[in-house]
Amino acid sequence: MSRDRALAALILFVTTAVFIGLWNMATSGNDGGLAPTPAATLRSAIEILSDPFYREGINSVGVFWHLLASLQRVLTGFLVAAVIAIPLGFLLGSVRSARWGLDPIIQILRPVSPLAWLPLGLALLRDAERTALFVIIMSALWPLLLNTIEGVRSVNPLHLQLARTVEAGRWRVIRSILLPSALPQMITGLRLSLSTSWLVIIAAEMLVGGRGMGYFVWNMWNKLDIPAICVAILIIGLVGLALDRAVSALHKVVPHA
Repeated sequence: MSRDRALAALILFVTTAVFIGLWNMATSGNDGGLAPTPAATLRSAIEILSDPFYREGINSVGVFWHLLASLQRVLTGFLVAAVIAIPLGFLLGSVRSARWGLDPIIQILRPVSPLAWLPLGLALLRDAERTALFVIIMSALWPLLLNTIEGVRSVNPLHLQLARTVEAGRWRVIRSILLPSALPQMITGLRLSLSTSWLVIIAAEMLVGGRGMGYFVWNMWNKLDIPAICVAILIIGLVGLALDRAVSALHKVVPHA
């Protein structure tokens, strides 16, 4: 195991070094242009991260507050989507007629880009903050719903027959049979939903404005500060990695996940 970890670390180091080398070659001699060099990006990262907590007004704040705003939106929308998707997934996974009746609606709405809901949300809600949450909910809903449905449908029929034989109540069947069997796929759905939510909120914040990492990126573009955008991209990627690892850690405590 230690040998595998050492090899993985070496591969990561070499890949990163090659990437930075190619990046430097591609942007060499372009110090006065828009293309950011590794050195300029490093300088920008030091400047941005040296004081991430500053406040000089409503919109002039450090990157920490933009990151916090994005995380709050994502986690709130993600939790609302989970409250909707998990019970509905158990219902549709257990009741065939309900699944057949609602499946056409789900399959029509599921492929719609989350950002396509943005104008509709602005028109109906007339509030940028609530619209951002609405877009997150629509992003996170479908992966978790579909994985919950498939998890419930994958329950061993013999277990359900045994439950009917002993006349187990509905809640006992859910707690003792359906939930343990569906949990691995539900965790996969949670992982997909959270990563999709984090992906979408950045684009949504570019359009709705206010505070957030998407707004930070768009504001830096208006200033033509491309190295700062590279720093923001790195921060967004690292936070996305941390969120994904936090949810995937649940697999370690769920049997057969």
